Amino acid sequence: MKRMLAWLYAPLFFGGFIGTGLWLMSGGKTFPGGLLLLFIVALGVSFLAEWGLPYEPVWNRSQGDRLRDILHALVNESLNVVGLLALPGLVALLGHEGLWPQDWPLWGQLLLAIVIADCGITLAHYASHRWAWLWRLHAVHHSVPRMYGFNGLLKHPLHQLLEASAGLLPLLVLGIPLPVAQLLALAIAIQLLLQHSNVDMRLGPLRWVFAWAPLHRFHHMKYGRAGDVNFGLFFNLWDWLLGTAFYRDDYSMRQGDLGIGSRADYPVDYWPQLLEPFKTPRYTPEPKVPEALRRRVNPAGGA
Repeated sequence: MKRMLAWLYAPLFFGGFIGTGLWLMSGGKTFPGGLLLLFIVALGVSFLAEWGLPYEPVWNRSQGDRLRDILHALVNESLNVVGLLALPGLVALLGHEGLWPQDWPLWGQLLLAIVIADCGITLAHYASHRWAWLWRLHAVHHSVPRMYGFNGLLKHPLHQLLEASAGLLPLLVLGIPLPVAQLLALAIAIQLLLQHSNVDMRLGPLRWVFAWAPLHRFHHMKYGRAGDVNFGLFFNLWDWLLGTAFYRDDYSMRQGDLGIGSRADYPVDYWPQLLEPFKTPRYTPEPKVPEALRRRVNPAGGA
């Protein structure tokens, strides 16, 4: 049974919750409050799955970070709500009537929005590993020593604003309708839960398409530039184009592999994390990259 759940979890979680969101917003009816409730249910399912089928059991236990993660989630999701409330005005300001394909089915509009947003967010993410001032903001997200679904929402609010702008500005210019933007916000939240999940999931050929946890864990490894891989939020296409796609089926990311290797002293609490990007960083030598991660292989092995 657990083996079957390992294979089915990611596609059922992704397709089930986003499909339910489409149903709630389709047929001329809009139920945005239902999307929030749906996300809360998804969060609960994520926690239950991580406890029932953990990839790394140690990551299910608090490391003095629970309150901090809750604060990050509340602040960042509140900012998302504010952005959605401001969306009609922003579309009116930046949009051009007729450019958005409003005659498409809702699922097609959502897919288009996901692809456009994913491209912009991925490029902003890539730049955050190349430009020092962006990295200081992004480092908050990389400071975590464990991965579980909830800390996918752990971001410095300024960095979230920059990433969101990169993904959403093209959509605003095109005149994205509010219901599609609300569904996009749900889809991003669902994807972040899957991307940082501590569920021992199996992907098979789906890893060629989706940037879910088995791939994204390599992005969070603490071994300096070795972690400059797998930047995509939803899809791996952008990493194949950037030359940053990476996967090893013979190496498991475990406790002690994650974080910022040159910043073992990175603050753990919420307010110090918000202030840290504006301080002079104190870097130490990076830990040695494990031999098993030194050579790239064709990612054709099983996930």
